[in-house]
Amino acid sequence: MKKSRFNEAQIIGVLREQEAGSPTAEVCRRHGISEQTFYRWKAKYSGMSVSDAQKLKTLEDENRRLKKLLAESMLDVSALKDLLGKN
Repeated sequence: MKKSRFNEAQIIGVLREQEAGSPTAEVCRRHGISEQTFYRWKAKYSGMSVSDAQKLKTLEDENRRLKKLLAESMLDVSALKDLLGKN
């Protein structure tokens, strides 16, 4: 996945600019983003503070790591079942 050129603090700053009364199109033009990106950010980060966004990122990273561990263990179990089934 492509790394964003904006971090969570910058994204929340962009959202707050729009909430302060700037038109969405103007905010998007000023920051060089599409309106689709803006609304995707709004759906994900609306109402969050910077610390909340950092916690969310930490939880997403932990979730990704745990899913990878689960998938690897399921592959190991499947391989062992295949091995024992052939005997």
